[in-house]
Amino acid sequence: MGIFSRFADIVNSNINALLDKAEDPEKMVRLIIQEMEDTLVEVRSTSAKTIAEKKELVRRVEKLEQEAADWQAKAELALSKEREDLARSALVEKKKSTEAATAVAHELAQVEEHIEKLQQEVAALQDKLADAKARQKAIILRQRSAESRLGVKKALDSSKVEDALSRFEHYENKIDGLESQIESYEMGKKTLSDEIASLQDEEKIDDELAALKKSMAKKDK
Repeated sequence: MGIFSRFADIVNSNINALLDKAEDPEKMVRLIIQEMEDTLVEVRSTSAKTIAEKKELVRRVEKLEQEAADWQAKAELALSKEREDLARSALVEKKKSTEAATAVAHELAQVEEHIEKLQQEVAALQDKLADAKARQKAIILRQRSAESRLGVKKALDSSKVEDALSRFEHYENKIDGLESQIESYEMGKKTLSDEIASLQDEEKIDDELAALKKSMAKKDK
């Protein structure tokens, strides 16, 4: 039964325990599934051979039992013909056939027991395989999500991000300085629109001053 060592290990193992020990859960779960599928193929091939062996043993038992029955009939015939010596020899042959049939029947019982246990183990492995396949996608998604989050965390915690932000601040300050220089150059310089607006303001003041003088002159009278 050495060929089933991998099979027994997987059936008796806990998938969660295997995954906990794995450095790469995604790779590990694929290997577990592949191992299970390979073992199932191997076990089914061996099962087919064992079932064929069982059928051969059944035929041998039936043949030996038939031979024992035939020797019994021959012993009875010899005895009816008063040939006790032949009857005795026929019974000896019957005994041999019966003992051989018993031995083969015992071997057949062991094979049947082996097949039954094998079927139970195959069912257990199929359950484990179905469980692994059902959880494979979730495990892969969880791992990839965790790896992405870890990458982001490492990036945020690295000095590169701080250096980049510092450079941004440096450039912002530099641009602020350039803009201040531009504003200083423009200070004191009036555009044509500014000069016209200034004339309009002066004209309004002159009108108000004239109106004020006229009002005060009326009061004096």
